[in-house]
Amino acid sequence: MDLKGRNFLTLKDFTPAEITGLLDLAADLKEKKKKGIPVDIHRGKNIALIFEKTSTRTRCAFEVAAHDLGICTTYLAEGSQIGKKESIADTARVLGRMFDGIEYRGYEQTIVEDLAKYSGVVVWNGLTNEYHPTQMLADMLTIREHYGRLQGLKLVYFGDARYNIGNSLCIVCSKLGLNLTLCAPEKYFPNKALVDECDKWCQESGGSITLESDVDKAAAGADIIYTDVWVSMGEPDAVWAERIADLKAYQVNAEVMKKAKPTAIFMHDLPSFHDLNTKIGKEVGEKFGLTAMEVTDEVFESKQSVVFDEAENRMHTIKAVIAATLGNNF
Repeated sequence: MDLKGRNFLTLKDFTPAEITGLLDLAADLKEKKKKGIPVDIHRGKNIALIFEKTSTRTRCAFEVAAHDLGICTTYLAEGSQIGKKESIADTARVLGRMFDGIEYRGYEQTIVEDLAKYSGVVVWNGLTNEYHPTQMLADMLTIREHYGRLQGLKLVYFGDARYNIGNSLCIVCSKLGLNLTLCAPEKYFPNKALVDECDKWCQESGGSITLESDVDKAAAGADIIYTDVWVSMGEPDAVWAERIADLKAYQVNAEVMKKAKPTAIFMHDLPSFHDLNTKIGKEVGEKFGLTAMEVTDEVFESKQSVVFDEAENRMHTIKAVIAATLGNNF
């Protein structure tokens, strides 16, 4: 697998074999990490980490992954001029003269695409409104570790499927042969054009995409139950009331998990409002009378939950992406 010089903007751009290759590389790097085997194959290189949206997992995963590979990182957030006093194109051309790669986590997909267009170096998508490809690799590695396979498994996503997680699940599941069900009110279904595009990949992989509004039908026989926050980062507070009213019936709770297979696992890309131990969770709880939102604490803390395996695997899979796209020298 030769991905040297390839941008990592969306999994649309990668074949099933390339995605699987990245998962294999991530598994190998994870094993080496556990055994204390150094992998600093890119010593002397430097990467820029642009964060217009703050993060715990993405920032830590990129920094630890880079440092393990021998790479120095520069974190750019509030102190940078990107998109303020300096255009994306100009920023890209400046950073491209100084760094070997650029990570971007922020808003429109067009921003990360412009960084790739003008920088002349490898660009990685840490999250945009439309896609979250690094999360998908972590999710697929976690599922494969648990089940030993991916093809043919039923993954059910509950919640707003119009944005990066719903879109990206459509892409990765259709390419790798999982049977994806997106369960939500119809107005929260993903874009039809994307589903139609993914259906073509399903024909090759044996996977499927089903749009469903009935919770019982969706959860029945599921191998994986997946959910995400109801209000995405950067959205106005005003949408909370509408989302809660529309999606509270789609909360993942013990009853939903009982409808899935007894062996089913629970997944969440985090952060999660599963209790009132956060500032936002407490405020929303007081305002709307909720003790949890998209998932109950009972499910989140259950033996079926693999959310922290997912969180750890962000680092291993991101390390694989950096290593491969800068030139896998193993």
